[in-house]
Amino acid sequence: MGKSTLLKIPRMRLSYADEMLLVNGCPGVIGLAAVFSGEPPAPDRVRARVAERWSGLERMHHVLDLPAGGAGGARWTVPGPFDPGAHVAVAPAGLDALWATSVDRPLPGGLPPWRLYVVPGAAYGGDFALALVAQHTLLDGRSLATLMRALVDTPAAARSTARPAPARTGLRAAGRELRTMTAVGQSVPLRPPGEARAAVAVRELAVDTVRSARRQPADGRGATLNELLVAAVAGALRARYGPVRDWSARHEPVYTAVPCDLRTRTNTAQLGNTVTVVRVPLPVDVDGPVARLRACQAALATVPDRAAVHAGVLFPAAEAVRRTGPWVTRLLTGRGRHTCFAATATTALKWPGAADTFDGRRLVRTVGLPPLQRPGTASFALAQVGDAVTLTVVSHLRPDDAGRLADAVVAEFGTWARTTTPSVP
Repeated sequence: MGKSTLLKIPRMRLSYADEMLLVNGCPGVIGLAAVFSGEPPAPDRVRARVAERWSGLERMHHVLDLPAGGAGGARWTVPGPFDPGAHVAVAPAGLDALWATSVDRPLPGGLPPWRLYVVPGAAYGGDFALALVAQHTLLDGRSLATLMRALVDTPAAARSTARPAPARTGLRAAGRELRTMTAVGQSVPLRPPGEARAAVAVRELAVDTVRSARRQPADGRGATLNELLVAAVAGALRARYGPVRDWSARHEPVYTAVPCDLRTRTNTAQLGNTVTVVRVPLPVDVDGPVARLRACQAALATVPDRAAVHAGVLFPAAEAVRRTGPWVTRLLTGRGRHTCFAATATTALKWPGAADTFDGRRLVRTVGLPPLQRPGTASFALAQVGDAVTLTVVSHLRPDDAGRLADAVVAEFGTWARTTTPSVP
């Protein structure tokens, strides 16, 4: 009998960030939708574009190989090219329904864990959407934006939003960051805990309101979208649940998780999870929207240096230590399993340029789908394309909390806009 030829499938170890997302106990589904005006394209046209633009990207071919009995020893494999026919489909309903059915349902195994949907039906100022859904273990939010940018027709070269290489950091800074990372925080009050349900709410923000809000504080430099979002979330939590001093007998702060892209000018288009999360205290007990914004600006000013500590010291150390065995990964991720680690997650994404199209159909808006975290938490994503600003809230709280929190965030923007001092001609 002749010798059989065995197909050798490459197997790659998960990165530290990949593995943390795999074992955190959350569904881990994220998404980004690009909304266009015009007639929806035929699905075969979208599949052809996907094959043309994404088939050369190795990360899009990765399949997660989970050993029997748990996540220990999980590997990425590349069994072959992905099939656009299996990955591109027409959504059975609108974008709101797609987000609602995707947020708490991990993608099935056997295929690379991503799907692209053609979503028919007018919504959010457009006539159809292309919606990319993926397991966070495979792709981070910046990767989704990179892929969608590659899929559309861009009239000019995209501006690079990558940061310069992080500055060198020392062990003293690493020690301070470790203490901050492991400090106990407050969980959002959820009584009784059993009533927690996954919910998604999307809101459009008026561009004039956002522009006026960005002039706050009136005697300062103005505010970024990220600063406004974090401060608005602090105000929304206060409006919905009251001051933190009323939540429990403890006096710890409420933390939000702020994702930080670690890509530099040398790897701007890298796919995967090149990201870290920095904990920032939310000034829920500070009186007044402008005062809360000032507090958030001060806290967020420390984030770049703290993210550099993660990239330069903590991540390399974790990568080295976890090779001793799966138990190390479980130990390292244990703190993040508790809702007191981060009661919320907040991310802002601005699409560079506003003249992109898909086969002549104009891009009018982007809508994010942040990941569903553990019960007692909420995630907030603010996306901007040109004059279109869109908020998505994913909550794992009471069934109506996503909508109420979204409305409270919009109200905070409105308050800032009304109190902005008019500029002098």
